[in-house]
Amino acid sequence: MASIAVCPGSFDPITNGHLDIIQRGAKVFDQVYVVILSNSSKKPLFSVEERVDLIRQVTVHLPNVKVDSYNGLLVEYAKSIQANAILRGLRAVSDFEYEMQITSMNRVLDDHLETFFMMTNSQYSFLSSSIVKEVAKYQANISDLVPKEVELALKEKNQMDL
Repeated sequence: MASIAVCPGSFDPITNGHLDIIQRGAKVFDQVYVVILSNSSKKPLFSVEERVDLIRQVTVHLPNVKVDSYNGLLVEYAKSIQANAILRGLRAVSDFEYEMQITSMNRVLDDHLETFFMMTNSQYSFLSSSIVKEVAKYQANISDLVPKEVELALKEKNQMDL
């Protein structure tokens, strides 16, 4: 049986921290589905379609990575693609409590789905999409924080807001 993992998130936008987890996950699992889930508590800068496109661009070199979006529960999406794992990145201890709650709920909804936590590379431990968007808004250098495609997309978005 193939090992299929879902790497969920809002990815608004994808950062080098996200990409680090995806690339390392692609070495562990036969197939990794990066799925954009809607999060009602967040107001996205990029549309779902734009985020899917950006993630596809920056993962094109990973043949076992697929990109998708879903408007529903993660466990339902995982069932639909016959995934047996959820891949989540942890930046710091502060992420763990939230992730533990989500993992526990997912376990209640589907006890056959395992969650794997991967610590992000320490150089990205501070990094979040929110921080990147805020810094990019002021035209600061974000080239070490996001892939080039994302950097260009952020510059374009921010020029539109002027």
